Amino acid sequence: MFEQTFKNIDDVLWKDAGCTSELDYTEQTSWLLFLKYLDALEQDRATEAALEGKTYQNLLANSFRWDSWAAPKGLDGRIDHHRAQTGEDLLEFVNQRLFPYLQRFKAQAASPNTLEYKIGEIFGEIKNRIQSGYNLREIIDQVDELRFGSQTEKHELSHLYEAKIKNMGNAGRNGGEYYTPRPLIRAIVAVTAPRLGETICDPAVGSAGFLCEAFDYLRTRNPQRTTAQDRVLQERTFYGKEKKSLAYVIAIMNLILHGIEAPNIVHTNTLAENLGDVQERDRFDVILANPPFGGKERQEVQQNFPIRTGETAFLFLQHFIKVLKAGGRAGIVIKNTFLSNTDNASVSLRRKLLEECNLHTVLDCPGGTFQGAGVKTVVLFSEKGTQTRKVWYYQLDPGRNLGKTNPLNDADLAEFIALQTTHADSPKSWSVDVKDIDPATFDLSVKNPNGRETVTHRSPQEIMDEIAVLDAESADVLERIKALLKGS
Repeated sequence: MFEQTFKNIDDVLWKDAGCTSELDYTEQTSWLLFLKYLDALEQDRATEAALEGKTYQNLLANSFRWDSWAAPKGLDGRIDHHRAQTGEDLLEFVNQRLFPYLQRFKAQAASPNTLEYKIGEIFGEIKNRIQSGYNLREIIDQVDELRFGSQTEKHELSHLYEAKIKNMGNAGRNGGEYYTPRPLIRAIVAVTAPRLGETICDPAVGSAGFLCEAFDYLRTRNPQRTTAQDRVLQERTFYGKEKKSLAYVIAIMNLILHGIEAPNIVHTNTLAENLGDVQERDRFDVILANPPFGGKERQEVQQNFPIRTGETAFLFLQHFIKVLKAGGRAGIVIKNTFLSNTDNASVSLRRKLLEECNLHTVLDCPGGTFQGAGVKTVVLFSEKGTQTRKVWYYQLDPGRNLGKTNPLNDADLAEFIALQTTHADSPKSWSVDVKDIDPATFDLSVKNPNGRETVTHRSPQEIMDEIAVLDAESADVLERIKALLKGS
């Protein structure tokens, strides 16, 4: 329905001098999508109010509403290009009037949980990078074709937006920060098994993939919900925190497209919070996260943690343990070297995890799970409040090398999910008693006792197929460059 529209938008952004990467394409699509969505939301609210005999007060002043500046319509319902601005006039309006107007919403908002606050936060953090007003006009015309009316339309838009986020992840350049493979997330959600009424948080929310999948999980498993339960699901279930501006905007847009109208996403550095200030009201039932690994935090940030380390992921892990409620569950993606590093911080953190939580499951992910990341990862599943007695390991082996043309899929994780419920032994799974773990190092390394690790070699045909796909992508890029050169 809308796939061609998204492709057309990317084609226009590709030729604009202000946009140079997949990250730029997603950012610029996001703010325009948000304003189009906001217009649809306001129309829905106005209709609901009218049916109840009430008058709806629009959030945006008339001159800043979508159908005034972006897509004024004629009597035939089409954009009236005599009234619609373009070129330098459009750029001046967007940069000098629209963005400053929307930025002021943050200061005027009653609280950070309101839609007004989100509007101000988003437009205070990003800017219009589209340098040609004519390109911007073209993109607006395309965005105006998108519809948010039915669940089918929202569902397709959410899938297309997820595809854009995936492209960012595959584009390298810190792509792993934005995209965790959805089959892996769905498996993590299935094992942690959130329930209606519980609070779910991702303190390193990125593009909000964990929260979107948890939302879908709860809706699918609870089809007969009451109005009160729906309100709780919308307003008091999902929480997230994000440090980076672009990821914050993407997270909000992604949750909106999945059906959460005013996401509880806060733009903040989670690690700047002092763990000593955490109270019971700050805790959550479920933590789902893939914290950034390889990053380094400043000394003043490290002061907030009992185990001091510059490794961002290790600081996040301490935060996760602290903000979990007693009996709370967590599913955390982390580098596999965490299980065996011998530095003091790693040893101390493994001990803390084993003593304060029941680390019941470790999922060992194969190389290539994260496109372009270049590191192997594990997923730690734990429950807070009881010490670990036994750890069940599962060594994921999809029987092929994972790559861009061979990504992880749901079928690859089906056996893991099935065996995890009983912690059954198999050629890929085994249990380790904590009494057998070295108390000096607390080494939790993945060591399959059922045989040495096997290496799966791709067939020559698989290798040739991947080369053909990559060659086709290169040829497409070259053709677009040639077309640009001819037009210049």
